[in-house]
Amino acid sequence: MKTKILFFLLACVSLNTFAQEEIPVQKYAAHNKGKFFVMWGGNRESYSKSDVNFRGKDYNFTVENMSAHDKPKGWHVDYINPANMTIPQTNLRLGYFFSDHYSVTIGVDHMKYVMAQNQIANVNGNINLPADDPGSIYNGEYNNRPVDMSLNGAVEGGYDKGVTNPNGPAFLMYEHTDGLNYINTEVARFDDVSKWFGLPNIDKVQINLTEGLGAGILYPKTNTTLLGKERHDDFHVSGYGVSAKAGLNITFFKHFYVQGELKGGYINMQDIKTTTSNEDKASQHFTYFQRIIAVGGIFRI
Repeated sequence: MKTKILFFLLACVSLNTFAQEEIPVQKYAAHNKGKFFVMWGGNRESYSKSDVNFRGKDYNFTVENMSAHDKPKGWHVDYINPANMTIPQTNLRLGYFFSDHYSVTIGVDHMKYVMAQNQIANVNGNINLPADDPGSIYNGEYNNRPVDMSLNGAVEGGYDKGVTNPNGPAFLMYEHTDGLNYINTEVARFDDVSKWFGLPNIDKVQINLTEGLGAGILYPKTNTTLLGKERHDDFHVSGYGVSAKAGLNITFFKHFYVQGELKGGYINMQDIKTTTSNEDKASQHFTYFQRIIAVGGIFRI
């Protein structure tokens, strides 16, 4: 009986000792699964040259190796002004971690694409507009014919006559400035590399590397002045895109972060609206390189 009582007392002392041992507190930032996040930022782009085909009832021609650039706003209050947020080049992304290392997101890369007006590009194809059409001054066969895209007006008697007519329509002005909207979904991986920088408390500052792949549709609002025709100025699903990215994420106090990304992709648009006529359209494909700086928040619901 005494032995049983002694064993019981020892067991109670042991349980009390274990209960008093300090259980390590799990860092909030140590696990991502189940967290949501939102990101907002700005971007700059570089574009490859592109062959752009324009076609309609009375014309079918291609501008070869068209050069284009973005349209940066710079550091501006419009990035946080709700009334003007679509004016600069921006990135919006909403995401969810379905594991500690992987997230799925939906987002919009609001880029801008502007044909360089100070270029001479070769044109191939034909233009045969009705004689009473203002753009008929460009009628003819084009076989690698150089066209100066910097001209503000047309050329009297045909483009190859070399006489400027400032009252005529421009040959071409072409841009996706409201904008080159890439609506996409991404799957990305995150890896905590805080220990590389000697950061012991990741709930205060955490550094992550991230990489991802994405795909989506292009929904641009294209502004085109083409052979004097009335322009089309509305949003239109025009094609698709794919992309890959790599970035650095710095999270502060568990819930706030700054993220920088380098992103490259391929865009193919075969149904670009250029005028109010359903017969008029353009097509092109090109690659791009995007630089992004964004801020965001991460949280559990």
